[in-house]
Amino acid sequence: MSNTVRGREPGVQSVDRAITLLTLLADRSEAGVSELAASLDVHKSTAFRLLGALEERGLVEQIADRGKYRLGFGLIPLAGRVAERLEVTTQGHPVCETLAERLGETVNIAIPDRGWAVNVDQARGPSMVTTFNWLGRITPMHNTSSGKVLLASVVLDDPGTMPDTVPEQGRDTLVEELRRVRRHGYAWSLEELETGLNAVAAPVVDHGGAVVAALSVSGPAYRLSAERIERITPEVVAAGREISRRMGFWRDR
Repeated sequence: MSNTVRGREPGVQSVDRAITLLTLLADRSEAGVSELAASLDVHKSTAFRLLGALEERGLVEQIADRGKYRLGFGLIPLAGRVAERLEVTTQGHPVCETLAERLGETVNIAIPDRGWAVNVDQARGPSMVTTFNWLGRITPMHNTSSGKVLLASVVLDDPGTMPDTVPEQGRDTLVEELRRVRRHGYAWSLEELETGLNAVAAPVVDHGGAVVAALSVSGPAYRLSAERIERITPEVVAAGREISRRMGFWRDR
């Protein structure tokens, strides 16, 4: 009798379950063994064994005082290898490095993913006090400069594409802001995501003119004030256009 389940070889099934575990943890931030076992429709011991194998590789880690699991730092090198294959990071990183050096702040490139903005590349300026390491971090769309740039490229043409992650309250106000973002070609976020954190972002478009990413500059509000953001916005917009040009977009926007 074949030892397969649902048409899959045992080894393949284990790989599928392990991948599903990683996806579940990515969606839920953290979860316990019982919860994960129920989602996989497997015995608790099976889920525990899979988690143990992933933990040995650093792909998940257990939160000691809570008995739950979350994604581990072992995923960062893997994600980095994927990011290297993204054209926007390949073409954009030199521009980010130059801009970060000139402004002394943190520069990021973010792409949209299932209603979130995902930071896939980063360059840090020489300032003594730097901001949080954003590389690989998933951030909301509605209260970040990068997210607003990405939202403006789709929501205004099709309101039905507004992500579920955007709160219902204040959506009309957000749409008005997105209209300004599209009209002016940049977005600001002044202490909206975190107290004391300011940012400005501009779109990056591909050869066909579609917005595929957002280039942002962020820093502490005491250093990157609203007045300074206003001064550097043209540089951020120019950097976004330079990356777009490197990706084959030649027409003036």
